[in-house]
Amino acid sequence: MMSHGGPRSDPLSPSSNDGPDKLADVTDLPLLSVDGLKTAAKEFTNTLGNTPIEPLYGVTDGKAVGTYVEASFNIFVRERFTHEPGNAAKGIDFPDIDVDLKVTSIKQPQSSCPFRDATQKVFGLGYHLLVMVYEKLDDHANRTSALDFTNVIFIEKEFTADFQTTTGIQRIIEADGNVDDIDAFLEERNLPVDEIGRRQLAERIIETPPVQGYLTISNALQWRLQYGRAIQLAHAGDHHGLEDVIG
Repeated sequence: MMSHGGPRSDPLSPSSNDGPDKLADVTDLPLLSVDGLKTAAKEFTNTLGNTPIEPLYGVTDGKAVGTYVEASFNIFVRERFTHEPGNAAKGIDFPDIDVDLKVTSIKQPQSSCPFRDATQKVFGLGYHLLVMVYEKLDDHANRTSALDFTNVIFIEKEFTADFQTTTGIQRIIEADGNVDDIDAFLEERNLPVDEIGRRQLAERIIETPPVQGYLTISNALQWRLQYGRAIQLAHAGDHHGLEDVIG
């Protein structure tokens, strides 16, 4: 939550009077669904995109902007739906519908996520992604900031794997490759897994080939997710498992 500047009075502010205690008293709200979350994301980004934001004026830290937007959206959703809020133990923002929220700048659309195991790079992260992509503009005369949301991408969990890795696997399978070919390819890709685990993964791939992933995933202590390709494909449309909610 941001500490820059004074609190905003608009209903989207994380520091508004409609805090968690007040929101917890709201009853008879509909259960959160994936479609409901998409609708909320479209409404939220449209509203926030037309709202001057004092606390973000002069802020250049993308993580701070992301934290502000995430906190605002979580309040926005909790005012409209009954759902199980995310926490550090669960690791994603909306665990009851298997969706994690990511907020990133259009200048470098990427973020990190916890590393669970190497299979995520092949078969996906295990949850859907809702990615809000913004361009930040400061109004120096009024000392406020504006966020122009260029894209809001929803990626189904089956398609959250690495593009190059799944592309290579599909080519090997189409060329009648076997488990040895897949194992060698995974070794070349430097997946963070030992020899036994890599062989087991190769056998799983032969039995159940993965679908084409849309992300670029870099190996690290945490996965580094890059969304440039997903943004382009979502904007073009007609890609299964990928949608620009505001497009």
